Amino acid sequence: MSLVFVISPPRAGSTLLQRMMGAHSEIFTHPEPHLITPIAHLGVYGNVDKAPYDHINAAEATRAFIDDLPRGEEDYLDALRAYTNTLYDRMLSTSDASYFLDKTPANALVLPFLQRLYPDAKYVVLTRHPLAVFSSYANSFFNGNWEEAHEFNPILERYVPAMGAFLRRRPVPLLHVVYEDLVQRPESELERVFAFLGLENDPDAVEYGRSGPAKKGMGDPMTVDRAGRPVIESVDKWAAELAVDSKKQALAERMLNQIDAEDLAAWRWSIEEIWAPVEMSGGTPTPKRKRNAYTFQRRVMLALKKDIHQRPHGKVVKRIKYYCDVLLRE
Repeated sequence: MSLVFVISPPRAGSTLLQRMMGAHSEIFTHPEPHLITPIAHLGVYGNVDKAPYDHINAAEATRAFIDDLPRGEEDYLDALRAYTNTLYDRMLSTSDASYFLDKTPANALVLPFLQRLYPDAKYVVLTRHPLAVFSSYANSFFNGNWEEAHEFNPILERYVPAMGAFLRRRPVPLLHVVYEDLVQRPESELERVFAFLGLENDPDAVEYGRSGPAKKGMGDPMTVDRAGRPVIESVDKWAAELAVDSKKQALAERMLNQIDAEDLAAWRWSIEEIWAPVEMSGGTPTPKRKRNAYTFQRRVMLALKKDIHQRPHGKVVKRIKYYCDVLLRE
């Protein structure tokens, strides 16, 4: 069995890419299985806030147990991999394909764990203009209310840094695909994807609708099935929306101010270019504000957060967090 992960935030075109890739005879896929995120939060690499058992002590005990295994962390990863491999492999056995494709957006938030678990898998990383992502998210789930959408889930501040670091460091075999290129040049972009996977090109995969409707997953847009092939109407639609709404522009600026410029550039949208689609649509973005105490504090936090799991202060922070979790537990 060979695995390929599509790494993407929500509302970035990952279902479209999944459908096109899944139209290839050697690739089998299934709606967002969410197998990885639960096991990433068992207490060793991440934890949950609440559980119907003592998850704080369970995490501490699991770490102590792992320390005494013959191969330590590698034995633990082998056990987790046995679980996911069994499920992936048996799902793949229902087809004649050689690749199983997992497209679960939440995987982008546990990439350090995922790359440990599957260092030899293939990763296709899909990015889209960050403000286009947020616009689609707000319009799809919050009736266009950006403030409400951001309060519920600040997806840009979560996904852009996680995926930006992954793209910059390239710790595993990966291919970067940009949504705007994918919908404007689908044939050549899909050819790149198949070449990366070592598969013969299938030009007909662009017309994924010929294979019929796919099984629906959580959050999958109906427009993907209706179209049957990539369309370009949504590429700059968000920019026109933003150009005429100063409140949305202000929120957009606040979101972008909290994201490291290097991570934005890794997505292919540098600070100098990110407002260009809005300007081209006829709008005038809000001017950049001067540095203030908030942005300074944010930059200090970003500097401290960078590579925290590999730096000495990271161990101190983790230990403090453990005692805080115990004290604050209800």
